[in-house]
Amino acid sequence: MAFMTDIYEHIMHYKKEGKDCVLITAVDKTGEGPVEVGKKLLVGEDGTMIGTVGGGNLEYHAVDKAGTLFKSRQNVLEKYLLNKGEVVPEAKTLPMVCGGVVTLFYEFIGAKEYVYLFGAGHVSQALAKVLKTMDFHLTVIDEREVVLEKFDGADRKVLESFATFIDNEPIRDDSFIVVCTPSHKYDYHVINKVLERSLKPKYMGMLCSLKKLREYIDRTYETFGREIDLSNFYSPIGLDIGGGSPEEIAISIASEMLAVSHGKTGHKHMRETADDKHRYWED
Repeated sequence: MAFMTDIYEHIMHYKKEGKDCVLITAVDKTGEGPVEVGKKLLVGEDGTMIGTVGGGNLEYHAVDKAGTLFKSRQNVLEKYLLNKGEVVPEAKTLPMVCGGVVTLFYEFIGAKEYVYLFGAGHVSQALAKVLKTMDFHLTVIDEREVVLEKFDGADRKVLESFATFIDNEPIRDDSFIVVCTPSHKYDYHVINKVLERSLKPKYMGMLCSLKKLREYIDRTYETFGREIDLSNFYSPIGLDIGGGSPEEIAISIASEMLAVSHGKTGHKHMRETADDKHRYWED
C-alpha cells in the first residue's frame, strides 16, 4: 500500500509542477511472465521511474514506449508475447523466454497544452477563465505584484520581468505563448527574446493593433532578417469573430489556440487582416 501511495504522490507532484508522466499498468496476463496484474510503473518526463512492470525486456520496451507518448500525449493499450520467435494475433513479440502474454495500459498524465501568459491584465484574466475549463496548464508572468496577486486561475504565478523570465526558465517546446503586457515595448522584448533564443513554441500570439504590428514586423526584419520564420506567430492575435471586450477577445484567442492545437484550418485569423507587405507568415 505504501508503494502505491508513493506512485500517486509522485503523480500529484508532477501535476503541481506542470510536468508530464506516463503511468504503465499490467492489466492482463496469461501464462508465465515476470509481472502480476495490477503492477505499475510511473515514468516521468525527467526520466524518473517509480515502480516496476517486471523488469527485463518487457520493462525496457515499456519505458521506451512511454517516451513516445510524451510527444503524442495519448493513452495506449498494448499486448506482448514474451516468447522470442513465436507469434500470436495482435501482440508484439519480445525477446524473452517466459512464454506468457502480458497486456500493458499506458496512461498519459499531463495538461492538454502548456500556456505562458505574459501579462496578468484583463484579457489574460478572461482568457485564463476559458482555458482552465479545458485542462490547459497556465503560467502567468508579470512584474506588477498588485496585478499578479489579483490574478485567478493560474497554475503558477511568477513575479518577474517578462524577458528575464525567458532567460531564467526553459520554455517548453510546442507550448503556447500569449503576449499581452502593459506596454508594446515589453511585448516586443518577449517576442524578440523568443526569436533570439530560437525557442520552439507551437503558437506565439501578441495582442496589438495593425499599426503597431507593422512597426514591429519592420523592426523584426531589420534585426533578424527577412528569413526569420514567423509562421507560428499570430498577431493581431485571435480569430476574426468580432467584439472588443476582454471577454470577447479571450474567446477569440482561445478559439485560435484550439484551432492550432487540433491542427484545424479554414478559419479567418486576425493576422490575415494585415496588408500584403506585412503578411509575415507567408514569407
